[in-house]
Amino acid sequence: MQLNNNVTEFILFGLTQGPLRKKILFVTFLLFLGTLLGNFLIITTIKTSQTLGSPMYLFLFHLSLSDTCFSTSIALRMIVDALFKNPTISFSECIVQVFSSHFFGCLEIFILMLMALDRYVAICKPLHYMTIMGRRVCGVLVAVACVGSCVHSLAQIFLALSLPFCGPNVIDHYLCALQPLLQLACTDTYVINLFLVSNSGAICTVSFVMLMLSYIIIFHSLRNHTAEGRRKALSTCISHVIVVILFFGPCIFIYTRPATTFSMDKMIAVFYTLGTPLLNPLIYTLRNAEVKNAMRKLWSKNLISCDTQ
Repeated sequence: MQLNNNVTEFILFGLTQGPLRKKILFVTFLLFLGTLLGNFLIITTIKTSQTLGSPMYLFLFHLSLSDTCFSTSIALRMIVDALFKNPTISFSECIVQVFSSHFFGCLEIFILMLMALDRYVAICKPLHYMTIMGRRVCGVLVAVACVGSCVHSLAQIFLALSLPFCGPNVIDHYLCALQPLLQLACTDTYVINLFLVSNSGAICTVSFVMLMLSYIIIFHSLRNHTAEGRRKALSTCISHVIVVILFFGPCIFIYTRPATTFSMDKMIAVFYTLGTPLLNPLIYTLRNAEVKNAMRKLWSKNLISCDTQ
């Protein structure tokens, strides 16, 4: 526990200490700014549009919200730390970052599963869609996803607090995460790593397999639909599949292996913590005609209101 630790703060090594530090800071800021703008645009569009009231867009709203919070919990600290030569983070702040990153990351996983459930019901059970996926039911599902994410994150906190730190305090990463913390613990971490793999690793792997199976079933059922119905369903589902692969690929690589460090780990972490939240709005807007039309109407409405003032 923290009271038994000799280490009260950690030094974050960051992505690099070389001459590329300032360039990386600039790129990180651009990625973060793009993530905020893209997801804020989706959140605003869904919230103000009367045509985007279906459960799919309710889940997309919460996905963009979790993407924004997930990226903010990591990118803000990363940008501030890049301004200092030896950035430090207290033990308490490290625990908070572990909790927030796992909470919003796990919430995104659960919301992606809810989006797959929504598409399955809409395509395979169209006559019962509004009965099964009612507004109240969707609200309950999102609440359950939040509770499940909280339970998962608390488990990560318990693992982090059980680690004794008595020696080096330099984390070879740009964020506090359990994997680099395991490298600094002055105890045998084999059992704790098993818990980590059985928790985070199992959630990533099982969720990914379930999502892929659900979309295979959906694609198979499209044989009985009209050409126009297949085209519309494929456009939506392919966007979901792209997001799932981009998010789960790096997560499975990070969380389903022993606590060993590879040189590519930090770049892979950058992709799923900063890259994926940026790409999600692009993927969902570029391949979704309803979202694009709603954005055009919102933009036109704002232009008209500005002209009348």
